[in-house]
Amino acid sequence: MKFLLTSAGIRNPSISGALVDLLGKPIAESSALIIPTGVYPFPGGAGRAWQAITGKAPHPMCDLGWKSLGVLELTALPTIREENWVPAVREADALLVWGGDVLYLTYWMRESGLAELLPSLNESVYVGMSAGSIAVTPYNCDAEFDLDFVPAGSDMAVGADRALGLLDFALYPHLDCEGMEDATAANIEKWASGIPVPTYAIDDETAIKVVDGAVEVVSEGNWRLFNPS
Repeated sequence: MKFLLTSAGIRNPSISGALVDLLGKPIAESSALIIPTGVYPFPGGAGRAWQAITGKAPHPMCDLGWKSLGVLELTALPTIREENWVPAVREADALLVWGGDVLYLTYWMRESGLAELLPSLNESVYVGMSAGSIAVTPYNCDAEFDLDFVPAGSDMAVGADRALGLLDFALYPHLDCEGMEDATAANIEKWASGIPVPTYAIDDETAIKVVDGAVEVVSEGNWRLFNPS
């Protein structure tokens, strides 16, 4: 699978160009599925999901002019026959994975069977935004924050600091974003010093592009790479 991991969606021409390059064709000729699941635990989550799906959120993903766009709701998938949703995932050119609570998102990616399916999607593009980007890395930088939004003692709270581990580096979005004190370079460096893999810290104008394990930073903003001590 090919990856485009963003902090805040397809925000600028450089990130848009990277998406088109990964798709291998114009967005207008490409199909996508939006996965809004991660945002439901937050206050107003239902409204935020609607904004994501309709392209009314301030993070460009669904409103890019896709040839076709569908909704993949992970919490519904365990109650649906696989033959009724897996083909749609395999046929989609891109999976647009929205932000929110990493814990909740990764739990339902596993429970739904999507996490197991992702490595077999060789030609598909995984487009993450914030939590949707963190989810495919080995470590959840938002673990303490996420625990405030899931039921205490629930199964999904087990191993809160781990994500899916489909990639071999960690990601910390929203670098130096106003109002996010945890996302300062100093705080991210402190967090990164405690994990055994490299950590990319990216701002909202930056994305990480991954093809066959090769990592490329696409940026019109700021980013940092923190290597293990």
